[in-house]
Amino acid sequence: MIFDKETAKQTAEVLLQINAIKLQPNEPFTWASGWKSPIYCDNRIVLSFPPIRNYIRETMAKHIEAHYGKVDVIAGVATGAIGIGILVAEYLGLPFVYVRPEAKSHGRQNQIEGFIESGQNVVVVEDLISTGKSSLNAVKALEEASIKVKGMVAIFSYGFEVAKKNFEAAEVELYTLSNYENLLEQALETMYINSKEQEVLAHWNDNPSEWNAI
Repeated sequence: MIFDKETAKQTAEVLLQINAIKLQPNEPFTWASGWKSPIYCDNRIVLSFPPIRNYIRETMAKHIEAHYGKVDVIAGVATGAIGIGILVAEYLGLPFVYVRPEAKSHGRQNQIEGFIESGQNVVVVEDLISTGKSSLNAVKALEEASIKVKGMVAIFSYGFEVAKKNFEAAEVELYTLSNYENLLEQALETMYINSKEQEVLAHWNDNPSEWNAI
């Protein structure tokens, strides 16, 4: 779910402005999964634009502070959320760790990088939520290390039903600064897309694995 409507629309707008999100209903992208998609999101681009980077950092940090209260550590999901996670942790004056997809096969064989103690409270920062599997994998690693995960905060979510079910099954609270629904509203209002394109984009979100360009 989003924190609030104003944040969702403003975040969608800045992501569109810097092409962190691209909408191409007539020239769809092909994801690594093989899915055809009229949207591509790369929130790592945020780090290259200081004003947008600062907006995301401060907005996310303030929502974490207001919603979760006292947190001991901020944890980022590798690799996409390491940068924004560090910025949020710095803004809040908190330690930072990041979680690899799997433990290293050499050295100390860490999956969690950085200093964190069992029993500490963390909020996990993510850049993008699709199905949620990789994000929840990070949560599982933290919980197996006896870390208390208070919730997860992400910049953007595609709003897939499968992600909602995955987070509910894992009993992990997820908040995002923006999501697909609010992105389409903002893109239509600012004439980034027209009403016909909005229909195509909405149709994709209903069944993304089976969608094909119209």
